[in-house]
Amino acid sequence: MSKINAFEPRHDWTLAEVEALFDLPFMDLVHQAANVHRAWFDPSEIQLSQLLSVKTGGCAENCGYCSQSAHFKTGLKAEKLMEAEDVVAKARAARDGGAQRFCMGAAWRELKDRDLPKLATMIAEVKALGMETCATLGMLTADQAKALKAAGLDYYNHNLDTGPDYYKDVVTTRTYQERLDTLAHVRDAGMSTCCGGIVGMGETRRDRAGLLHQLATLPAHPDSLPINGLVPVSGTPLGDKILADGAKQIDSIEFVRTIAVARLVCPKSMVRLSAGREGMSRELQALCFMAGANSIFVGGKLLTTPLPDMDEDSRLFQDLDLKPMGSVRAEFVAAAE
Repeated sequence: MSKINAFEPRHDWTLAEVEALFDLPFMDLVHQAANVHRAWFDPSEIQLSQLLSVKTGGCAENCGYCSQSAHFKTGLKAEKLMEAEDVVAKARAARDGGAQRFCMGAAWRELKDRDLPKLATMIAEVKALGMETCATLGMLTADQAKALKAAGLDYYNHNLDTGPDYYKDVVTTRTYQERLDTLAHVRDAGMSTCCGGIVGMGETRRDRAGLLHQLATLPAHPDSLPINGLVPVSGTPLGDKILADGAKQIDSIEFVRTIAVARLVCPKSMVRLSAGREGMSRELQALCFMAGANSIFVGGKLLTTPLPDMDEDSRLFQDLDLKPMGSVRAEFVAAAE
């Protein structure tokens, strides 16, 4: 395969072309991805985001990886939507700790109009702190997307989870097209999209290529592209499957390949290491940054799964000569001293 032209993002990738990227020799693949990364970003900068579960558990969807689904017994107790002032206090602490974007997640199948006023207040007040705002609230209507945009929401997260062929093995209560429709509503409202998926659920390399092919052929590439590594939760179908047969879980080199291909097919996206980072070695994270990842979640917790604490991340950043995107945050650096 010829060298990737870093200066011409494409929307006409074929699945065969994406699969061919996965098949490149590992060193060549990472080298090409690193060059594309440098064409669009400062490779020494990493975006820091923090995610808060503002409504935990009781979701009507049956996503086979999720501890928050009402379909599975995982020991997680369903909770009500948090009060706006409590969310803003968490956002303020996240900002003071170095986070640049604050994401609010609710375990819903879809947003209900009755919850819009409280969410609009949360969004507006977090925005007033000087942070980028992001939310993941399930499926949206066109009018709801416009209302969230009017409240000051910058990004909306709605993942595709996996490629279309493996999707039926992950969730059956929401169609792939419904996910694509919500992304269209978000784009039409003028918000940025945050959209990626999960790897290590027992899918094949072709399924991973299928996910990235879908993202690369959207009308606009995701502004943020999270790559989650499955954190297997006992009581969930996919979690139990992986816990019973660890060989089905993605290995580290294949994970780095996925990061590199994501960077190549969506060169201007923020490629984020999301769930699963708690179980990654420092060396694996460094490889991911070399291959084009330039965003992480911080704060010790991602919805219901663990993340490294800020002290650990600060030490990693210092050892790799990385800095938070846009500026060096004294609070973040001081945590490692």
